[in-house]
Amino acid sequence: MADVPPNPSGPAAGIVQRAKDILLKPKETWPVIAAEPATTQSIYVPYVLVLAAIGPLASLIGGQLVGFSALGVTWHPPIGSAITSAILSYGLTLATVFILALVIDGLAPNFGGQKDQIQALKVAAYSGTAAWIGGIFGLIPALALIGLLFALYGLYLLYLGLPVLMKVPEDKALGYTAVVVIVAIVLFFIVGAVVASITAPSMLGAQM
Repeated sequence: MADVPPNPSGPAAGIVQRAKDILLKPKETWPVIAAEPATTQSIYVPYVLVLAAIGPLASLIGGQLVGFSALGVTWHPPIGSAITSAILSYGLTLATVFILALVIDGLAPNFGGQKDQIQALKVAAYSGTAAWIGGIFGLIPALALIGLLFALYGLYLLYLGLPVLMKVPEDKALGYTAVVVIVAIVLFFIVGAVVASITAPSMLGAQM
């Protein structure tokens, strides 16, 4: 695997530009991503590490400063439990990207595609851009659902990226995307269940 050349404009500028490109012109950007030399480390650092932190950090801040409101009652999670939840969510998100990449890679031949772990990781990582950026709405918990619209756009990014990076025929891209999306949803609920099972008891205890 060839070494990845450093970005002369700096990591921060590179993250912003890549996120902007994949969101605003995905059809042109996926072929560029496909042709880039990469390693697992170069995909995660700094792109995934930075963007995946947006949602957990925003939710942590929003929960403490604004709070969660329902039926006229506003609730602020205990700071310790909130921090634990944010850290767990972040760590499990990083793991989920890798697991999803393994699924994408493993399923590729079933849809006429080619196995390639790095290309699969690129798809899993960069298609997550929309959902991660949408996590910023967690700063105002009442608007957090808007982030789901960004996540839905991420499914479109996935649909565009799979045939380009995994060499899947266009006529099989929809089915491939559907299966990958189902796996992604299952992983999402697993992450949520794990985080809830660990943090819920302490949060309930703080309310008693």
